[in-house]
Amino acid sequence: MECKVAVAWMQEYLDGDLSGGDAALLRQHMSECQACQARYDALARTEALARALPFEPAPAGLEARILASLPKAGRRPAAWTGWVRRHPAISAAALFLVVMLSSFVTMWNQDRQLSVAGPDLDNVVIQGDKVIVPAGKEVSGDLTVVNGSAEVLGEVKGDLTVIDGNVTLASTAHIAGHVQEIDRAVDWAWYKLRSWFGTLAYGP
Repeated sequence: MECKVAVAWMQEYLDGDLSGGDAALLRQHMSECQACQARYDALARTEALARALPFEPAPAGLEARILASLPKAGRRPAAWTGWVRRHPAISAAALFLVVMLSSFVTMWNQDRQLSVAGPDLDNVVIQGDKVIVPAGKEVSGDLTVVNGSAEVLGEVKGDLTVIDGNVTLASTAHIAGHVQEIDRAVDWAWYKLRSWFGTLAYGP
């Protein structure tokens, strides 16, 4: 089987629409062709991520804006439309990422309230927009603070992530994992994207 045939069959295989014989041929080809296997794995991950995302209705007026941007009848289509038709999988993945990142940035701009997340918050003290791990206290697992500051005097047995805030570590503080400060919308979007990929890869 040629690689171009394998690529053409991949989406049908993912959708369960490929016949048994053709599916067996595709699997055999991918077991022998690392490039096609890598392409299929990337396509499968994108599909899994798309299915995992919660459905949200399109913003008001989006349909009208899309229709207005379409070429008028009789006009010659732009050169990029041919590229899109020749590379449907790449085009779909790129469009998906643009829409998802746009949604993340919108969420970033709308949600400005303090949020604290983690499996163990019993020893966490909240004062205004400051989240404190007192000296001699221990937080088991990861700790995430959004729209606030984190002051660690005790111990965090996991990662500490502060989004749109800052971190203060006392000399008595001990962080078992990584400390990450995220203060830009695009960084936050990639953080959420990596988190979702991690959930898909390792499960809940």
